[in-house]
Amino acid sequence: MVSAQSSNLGNTYSLMMIKSFLIWTFTLAVCLLVVGFPLVFLMATVGCLLSIVLQSVMPASAVLLVSGGLILLNVMAVVVAAGVLTFKGVHPNEVKWLSWLHGEAEQMQTTVYAACPLTCDIEV
Repeated sequence: MVSAQSSNLGNTYSLMMIKSFLIWTFTLAVCLLVVGFPLVFLMATVGCLLSIVLQSVMPASAVLLVSGGLILLNVMAVVVAAGVLTFKGVHPNEVKWLSWLHGEAEQMQTTVYAACPLTCDIEV
């Protein structure tokens, strides 16, 4: 009985780790595409220049090599960052700026106009 409960807890923990890793991978990929657009633009510019330089050395596969390297670099960066966050024990539901991922509404602040203290109590 004890060993059955122990293996069940191990399966639950491993599933939780896999779920956390997949959520981190998705979140970091979306953030790289949306927020990191200037970084992606800079990488594309450097990639174009690098493929032009490599075109003289190996004309058949310079573009393929550079584009594959840049894609591999981005994928590896996302996977390594997601792995580090997962194995450090940072769960996505503990991060404040990920409220959009969980469907939680942010607390909206009510607008207070400068004239409100003077005119809010006046009834017409």
